[in-house]
Amino acid sequence: MEKSVCAIELKGITKRFGEVVANDGIDLQLNRGEILSLLGENGSGKTTLMNMLSGIYFPDEGQILAEGKPVSIRSPKDAFSYGIGMIHQHYKLVDVFTAAENIILGLEDEGRLDIKAANEKVRAICEKYGFDIDPTQKIYDMSVSQKQTVEIVKVLYRGAEVLILDEPTAVLTPQETDKLFDVLRNMRADGKAIVIITHKLHEVMALSDKVAVLRKGKYIGTVNTAETNPQALTDMMVGHAVTLNIDRPRCDSLIKRLEVKNLTCLDAEGVKKLDNVSFTAMGGEILGIAGIAGSGQKELLEAISGLYPAEGSVMYSPIEGGETELLGKTPLQIRRAGVVMAFVPEDRLGMGLVGSMGMTGNMMLRSWKKGRSVFVNRRDPNELALQVWKELEVVTPGTEFPVRRLSGGNVQKVLVGREIATAPSVLMTAYAVRGLDINTSYTIYNLLTEQKMKGAAVIYVGEDLDVLLELCDRILVLCGGQVSGIVDARSVTKDQIGLLMTRLGGKEAV
Repeated sequence: MEKSVCAIELKGITKRFGEVVANDGIDLQLNRGEILSLLGENGSGKTTLMNMLSGIYFPDEGQILAEGKPVSIRSPKDAFSYGIGMIHQHYKLVDVFTAAENIILGLEDEGRLDIKAANEKVRAICEKYGFDIDPTQKIYDMSVSQKQTVEIVKVLYRGAEVLILDEPTAVLTPQETDKLFDVLRNMRADGKAIVIITHKLHEVMALSDKVAVLRKGKYIGTVNTAETNPQALTDMMVGHAVTLNIDRPRCDSLIKRLEVKNLTCLDAEGVKKLDNVSFTAMGGEILGIAGIAGSGQKELLEAISGLYPAEGSVMYSPIEGGETELLGKTPLQIRRAGVVMAFVPEDRLGMGLVGSMGMTGNMMLRSWKKGRSVFVNRRDPNELALQVWKELEVVTPGTEFPVRRLSGGNVQKVLVGREIATAPSVLMTAYAVRGLDINTSYTIYNLLTEQKMKGAAVIYVGEDLDVLLELCDRILVLCGGQVSGIVDARSVTKDQIGLLMTRLGGKEAV
């Protein structure tokens, strides 16, 4: 077997932010012709470490070697000069430009304005690795996976030999994920060194050659993927044994909670975001919402909760008494009508929490009433904050520490904990575990299941189809703002969901 050729070596890399040590003396080696998965819980330092490699941060201590020689990487431009390129979760593209124009944007060589030559070079890169994009297509006409392709081609165009991808499959369908993996394998065969930061263990096992694990800023070790398994990797990440089974009990009595009929939403420009959506959400079940990014998931939850104007009907059925029409009511009017509705929005700090306030202040934003909850004491917001802090293991100096200064995962814990503490009859979550590590994600799944078993109607918008298939009872699939299917999560396959997400599966409900 050929000896691996080292492309990049990190020696004793340390990075501090104030008193917080994000990376503590990390040693890591990236080899040519290998795909390395970087695993770790939230706050373990994965992205910080890769940001130093890509020139966004500069290490406080330690050394980076490229091709065996010490280098100083103080900017992304420096990183590119050593053949290192990073593809971030949030794409940095100009919508009104073509793919090729975005790819050459910022280049200083003489040929940067020769768009014809650029188009040809982009086509050659696409043909070599199996990408599927048109260099002349505008970004605003592209799907999420096409935009991601443009970002990858952009770093290849600049001569990257080491590629770092941060959560690359977060918003892709299974079919798009398979296509991306094929491309990455082609790059590996071409001798590229590839690093993937991900929380999805099944993808780690399917794609990577090696797995490096970080825990609380420290390097735990690197293992060959063929010689490990998801359980062993999780135990390495967390430091103790973790159960990786999502419990999905059946609720004995299902009660109709929400009946949505012909729900239609338009944006400010008059474009339909939701088109004639109809479904029923039952108390005692988790209804999953699947769809590629921008299919109307956000608008659906916001319309139901009174935050987005819509036409149609959203009828709420309490345990006792008559039905209540929610459409046309504000969130305050919905609450005054006696509807206990909890909503964990996609925009955590923009809509969910006040960033300058601490946990206690954010708990006080809710008017607490007595009721059963997984959190025992709900009378005092400070006691509730302390309970959420303890139950969900929020990493914060204290309950008065501003939540905007917490990591994304810890902000999400505060928000989910607060909303579940209301003992809702309808609980809606948009990407409740996005950015959360595996251990905390399973805690959230169990909390949602507890609410289901207490009779709440749980609506769960998620992007990980494996989780949707394990956690939910039924799955509603959105495509272009329309319902392309409502399926039984216990019997449907991931590929069938993927086809419905792209409208290839037809419109029949399974």
